[in-house]
Amino acid sequence: MTTPSSVTGRPEENTPATAGRYVFVLMENFTMLSFAGAIEALRIANRMVPGSYRWVLAGEGGETAECSAGITYGLDMDLTELQRDDVIMLCGGVDVQSATSKKLLNWLRREARRGVKIGALCTAAYTMASAGLLDGKKATIHWENQDSFAEEFEDVELTKSVFVVDGNRMTTAGGTSSIDLMLSIIATDLGEEVANMVADQQIYSSIRTDQDQQRLSIPTRIGVRHPKLSRVIQMMEVNIEEPISPSLLAKEVGMSTRQLERLFRRYLNRSPKRYYMAIRLQKARNLLMQTDMSVINVALACGFASPSHFSKCYRAHYDTTPYRERGAHATKISGA
Repeated sequence: MTTPSSVTGRPEENTPATAGRYVFVLMENFTMLSFAGAIEALRIANRMVPGSYRWVLAGEGGETAECSAGITYGLDMDLTELQRDDVIMLCGGVDVQSATSKKLLNWLRREARRGVKIGALCTAAYTMASAGLLDGKKATIHWENQDSFAEEFEDVELTKSVFVVDGNRMTTAGGTSSIDLMLSIIATDLGEEVANMVADQQIYSSIRTDQDQQRLSIPTRIGVRHPKLSRVIQMMEVNIEEPISPSLLAKEVGMSTRQLERLFRRYLNRSPKRYYMAIRLQKARNLLMQTDMSVINVALACGFASPSHFSKCYRAHYDTTPYRERGAHATKISGA
């Protein structure tokens, strides 16, 4: 028995939706926050304009799906043929690679050929890209997955936006960015005023657009507002494969190498070299845990001339070797 939409915002099962039906595909270990943010926006929109949206939960097998927090959700349907005006919302999360099955990929390709609009929340952009649905398109994915995604999908124009809409493909960066996407959709379907009312109901005081970046600015992240320090860190972050020497970094911001050393010691309590190394090793760890790249290729992608030097630096920083890190991750996933 369904509860009246005037109370919950969810339409009666057979009520036609004026703005479309959303099929939320829950992949194993999906992120609850991204899913909940998106579906709550639709529910609240229905309170403002009753009967605007309908939604169902789908997934492989059509029975249940478990989120990364260990909560199990009952599904309404299997991966069956949809209506052409449906909108698919893939909900990804932890270890999206393992959750990306051949059955899911084939279903997505089939529905895409039929013209169904497809969106991806959190890490599900990986699944869309694996199906070839983002080739030649702009897209985004959670910042932690950006390095591995860029290495694997060269035909996708990856951005750091909180969400991207490119034609009939939509991607979000995870977390609360699904709310931003849905507010944008609601504004298009029902008007800006309704979208703002939905945001107010969610106590969502700062609505972001597709022009907003998903990560905090460098000054906010490091807790220091120093333009030259921020500029140097930005150069480090975009020059991983071919690291820039401290002397050249200093020259780029009009400082001596000694001045740069003092700047890093004062604000970050480490040398520029050590800070740069930590950035490179973090990217290496992401690639080891999120891709099938060989350790040698990971080393090269992160600016290490030899696997032995890479392994030595990795052990010093993480107290394990790259090979053991990958093996431990694989064992954890297979036992999950």
